[in-house]
Amino acid sequence: MASTINKAVFPVAGLGTRTLPATKVLAKEMLPLVDRPIIQHAVEEALSAGIRELIFVTAKNKQIIRDHFQADPKLERELARRGKQELLELVQNILPRDAVCHYVIQRRPLGLGHAVLCARSKVGSEPFAVILPDDLVCHPDTTCLQQLMALYQDRNASVVAVENVAREQVSRYGIVETAQAPDGALKMKSVVEKPSPDAAPSTLAVVGRYIFTPAIMPLLKTTRRGAGNEIQLTDAIAALLGQEDVYLCEFQGRRYDCGSILGYMQANVDYALRHETIGAEFRSYITNLLK
Repeated sequence: MASTINKAVFPVAGLGTRTLPATKVLAKEMLPLVDRPIIQHAVEEALSAGIRELIFVTAKNKQIIRDHFQADPKLERELARRGKQELLELVQNILPRDAVCHYVIQRRPLGLGHAVLCARSKVGSEPFAVILPDDLVCHPDTTCLQQLMALYQDRNASVVAVENVAREQVSRYGIVETAQAPDGALKMKSVVEKPSPDAAPSTLAVVGRYIFTPAIMPLLKTTRRGAGNEIQLTDAIAALLGQEDVYLCEFQGRRYDCGSILGYMQANVDYALRHETIGAEFRSYITNLLK
């Protein structure tokens, strides 16, 4: 039986260069997606999967992320004084009371693999999830992480989320070569980071959701710098394949690349259209605008 996943790692130390100048001062994870920042959507995904220990691998200049998830007594007192009970409850319940946050500083920008490695003291010897907030996945019933969790519980093995991308886009991603388990389940045979279109083994791209067994951490510790002179998570996963199976989850739902301006704007429009308070009015506005 698979161990319960209690911890999620959020690598949030990046510079946000694709969204400059908006992210020159503001952490890209704090950009608002309708009525809450991108990072809160990622945290809510972890919480919905039963995870209560949240590990943020961040940078020294991103205190704003920590501030968002901490209580703000001054704001709460002012909302109470003004009788804004609904807003008071909103800011008091950004996290459930049983959730615990840890913050780890990634002192040098050495890549995603290094960011995950920075969390090793907080992860310990447990299986854990990794969520990249830039990759926002929307599904009306089941979150992307819940889908990975179901496969993990069934297989008791590491699971990586994958999505088919256009061949001309494969150089942006880690691309997998697949194999099939005896029962037809999809496994990873190999993975290569940012291949050229003519060298890519498929068009199945690794996207920002992972569940790892404890075996990944020792491999990250010995992984040398790869593409971009960074410690690549995909290189450690490739090494993991020599020790155990890694399963692939072709998740259901739409992914938005919120690390890009276009993806971020697409997500805002779609989430606004579905918003329970402003959705109908916003849809009317968009319809009239397009006329």
